[in-house]
Amino acid sequence: MSDLPKASPSHATHCLDGRAGSTSAARGLTTAFLRGPPTDVPRVLEADALLLVSELVSNAVRHAPGPCVLELDDDGADLVIAVSDTSDSLPHQRRPDLAAGDGGFGWTLLTALSDQVAVVRNPAGGKTVTAVLRHPG
Repeated sequence: MSDLPKASPSHATHCLDGRAGSTSAARGLTTAFLRGPPTDVPRVLEADALLLVSELVSNAVRHAPGPCVLELDDDGADLVIAVSDTSDSLPHQRRPDLAAGDGGFGWTLLTALSDQVAVVRNPAGGKTVTAVLRHPG
């Protein structure tokens, strides 16, 4: 895992290797971003952001071979979380399955917690899933 230079104090880009430990690393990087100046988001927003980062990165690790990229951007009004991976398959709603333990909760969670969700295919291959959380108030 290597970090790219930050474009601004409220933007961070992190390259993750896509292996076991990437989700945990992404959560730690997100916590540091959200608690550091100038971001310092409200704790309720932090909790939702960490859930979304966990979901997005764990799906990238599970469904896309190779590395993924986590981008965080906070302008004081919106917190934008984007995860890019190598898979061309787009996420979709599935019926949650508690019995088989086969998931199906991610898209519902993502759309319930986010104020806006976008999925874009990248020209060079793969996709980026972006979630926007508005700051309270």
